This record gives sequence, structure tokens and C-alpha cells, in this order.
Amino acid sequence: MQIKSRFSGKNVTVVGLGIEGIDLVRYLTKQGAKVLVSDTRKEKDLAEQIQSISDCSPTLSLGENRSEAMLSSEFIFVSQGVDQNAQFLRTARKNGIEISSMSKLFLQTCPVGITAITGSSGKTTTTSLLDNILAKSKINHLMGGNIGIGLLSLLDDITPDSKVLIELSHTQLETIDISPQLSCVTNVTPNHLDRFSWNSYVDLKRRIFEFQNKEDTVIFNFDNKICREFSNEAIGNVVYTSRKQNLNKDGVYLENQNIYALLQQEKLPIMNIGNIPLPGVHNIENVLAATALALQMGVSNKEINDAIINFEGVPHRLESIAIKSEVLYVNDSIATTPERTIAGINSFTQPIVIILGGRDKNLPLYEMSHLINQRCRSVITFGEASELYAKSIGDINHQNPPTIDQVENVSEAVFTAQKRAQSGDVVLFSPAGTSFDAFHTFEERGFAFTNAVLQIGEEF
Repeated sequence: MQIKSRFSGKNVTVVGLGIEGIDLVRYLTKQGAKVLVSDTRKEKDLAEQIQSISDCSPTLSLGENRSEAMLSSEFIFVSQGVDQNAQFLRTARKNGIEISSMSKLFLQTCPVGITAITGSSGKTTTTSLLDNILAKSKINHLMGGNIGIGLLSLLDDITPDSKVLIELSHTQLETIDISPQLSCVTNVTPNHLDRFSWNSYVDLKRRIFEFQNKEDTVIFNFDNKICREFSNEAIGNVVYTSRKQNLNKDGVYLENQNIYALLQQEKLPIMNIGNIPLPGVHNIENVLAATALALQMGVSNKEINDAIINFEGVPHRLESIAIKSEVLYVNDSIATTPERTIAGINSFTQPIVIILGGRDKNLPLYEMSHLINQRCRSVITFGEASELYAKSIGDINHQNPPTIDQVENVSEAVFTAQKRAQSGDVVLFSPAGTSFDAFHTFEERGFAFTNAVLQIGEEF
């Protein structure tokens, strides 16, 4: 006999009709709920999303999030990025309505252990590396979360021997009250300070291990100050990674250009960093994290080595798009902070023409601006932050400052970069700001860059 779902016959509201909202609508409808969809966008802007849930026949409340439309609901599920202090949610709480999310519901419902990854940067690459390692090792697993795959859609395919791998952003951690059994924090650095205070942002990252028990494990980047501080708070087992030192305790570390793991006093060779196919020291740290996770999940050191050597990378993350007139064009649209742009610049030794822009996050610009003056031949800025970034770079007193061009949009930026670049240069699209001034996502912005590059002449 089928067990009746706790949502059967209940009124529920789903706020936000993106990947998470669609995932929630389909799952909750299947559970017998009466679903209301609320989104600030209008119907004409949601045509594709509405079509994807047409078989679920939800009630639509579009154009704004209206409290009165939700008050008959017993549950409200919010997509990541929705302000938890919004008036309609405050009203709902006062009326005793439970607030939840895709990630919270999945953690409550998933029938097997979960491995989860978060961090200010590197979480998607680390998740993708681990996914590749598990696939090459023929380990039955499923992947979802912030990497662009709804979590609830995975539930029907989970078997008792499945491994479940998820990526969680800070806003996906905001509503959870259960921590995954195996967690990893790649790093915690200033980010999203346009929406959260620094202490609030750190508190959100903490939640990935805050509710663990003594049998659980969390992996921390020892080289990151906040992660080291987190390790003093962890209830479960702590495993470290380090690019800078041998920790002489269980973990994964770099020594003389080789990656090793130390597990119960046994030293295991993993790989030489010269065989990592991804550029940049930050990707060494991602490999360390993925290795530590894979070892905890029972993968052998040889299988880890073989999988990483054959890893092809993740779109929009230092993604080589084309070589045009002996100039390499690289899409790093994921770089939505100055720190990530710094990592992108440091991934190349060639002269760089850099494209910056988008919407600023109220993060410090000096270190990035100083490095650009040292390393870049030319700078092109676009979007809302164009003037801010141009001024920050121009204010640095450098002997050989880069040329600075301000343009309106991504396609104009590529056209200008083409004129500024010389044979052997890298044109690096690493914006340092969010995409939200002109695009819905950084992926959409990355595709705009890629399409503009592919319009350039013939490839040599």
C-alpha cells in the first residue's frame, strides 16, 4: 500500500520559477499537493518555464509576490536568492506557515547518505571533478543542486547503493536544518556583500557542517583562515587539504609538485600537478578537495589520478573558446568577484587583454586593479560597473598602465578586445561583477561572450 504523502491535499506555494521552482512544482504535484506558483516576473517572461510545468496545472500568481495569495498555504517553498526577510515571508511566518526550500526538503527526504560541497569559489569545479572521478570509477551516483540540476528530480532514481553528490550555495544553505554526512568547504572569502554582512555570509557557509553528528566528516581547506576556524567547531571528523604545507595528519596535500594523501598514517601518491588539465593554482586546490572527498567515498588513488588527468573542465570557468589570429579567447564568466578575476589572471603567463564589467558586489577592488596594472596589456569595461572598474584601475600609479576602453555591452567588449590584442595574447573574459545588470545568469553572459568570439573572422 502506498504511504500517503504529508503534502497530499495540502495548499503549498512555490516562490520563484527557475530550476528549483520547476523541480519543486513537479515533485509537490506528484505528492498530491495543490500548488500555487508566485514569481515577480510576468507571464511573457516565463513562457518557457510555464510550458515545462503545464502538465502539473499549478495556479499562477505573477508580477509580484503577494502575501494574500499565499495565506491559505500550509507550506511556502522559496527558491535560492529570494530574500528571507521579504515582507510576504514575514507575514507568512506570523501566520504560522512553514517556510522551506528545495535543498531543505531534499535533505529531509533523501534515503541515502549525501556528499555536499560549498565554498565562495571552486565548488562547481570541485563537484564536477568528483562527479567525473565517480563516473570513471563506475560508482553508482547522482549529482544535482547549485550545479544546475534540481535535487528532488533525483529521488526516483536513488537506490540503496547510490552515492548522492550535491553542490550547495550560501542561499541554498539558508533554510536547512540538516547537514550532509560528508561535507566540504572549499574556502570562505568575501562575497555577496551587496546582500549579506560578512558575519551573516560566514554563518550561512557554516551550516553545511553545523548539524552533523560525530560519525560524519567534513573536509576543510587548511590554507583558508575561516575554514581553519570552522575546524574548531566541527562535531564530526575533520579532514584537511592544503596546497601550502604537509599537515602531518589525515588529509590531502601538495609536496614537491606532487599531491599525496595521508590516511591513517599511510601515505598515498595521487598525481603530479603537471598532469592537472586545468590552469591556475586555484584548480590545484579544487583537485585537492575532490581527491579528499573521493577517498572518503572509497575511490582508489589510481582511479582518482586517471579521472583527473582526463577531466575536460566546466563551461564558463577558464574555458578556452577559440584561437583567432593567434589570440586565445577564454570565457571565465563565472568570475563574479575580484578574487575570482585575480585567480583567472594568475592562471596565464601570456600578456592579457581583460574584459571586466557587470554589476558590482561592493567588494574591494584595489588588489585586482593593482594586478591588472602589472599583468594586463589592455582593459575593456562594460555594464553598470564599467565606470567604477575603469576608475579603480586608472587610479593606480603604474609605470606602464594598460589602455582602458569603456563600452556598453559584451559584444562591443569583444570587438574592442580584438583590436587591442596582439599575437600570443589571451583575451580573458573575467568580469569581476555579477551578470544581473543585463543577464539572468553568468551562463547566459558567458554564451554572449562565446557567440561574439565566434563571429570573429577565420580561426588560424
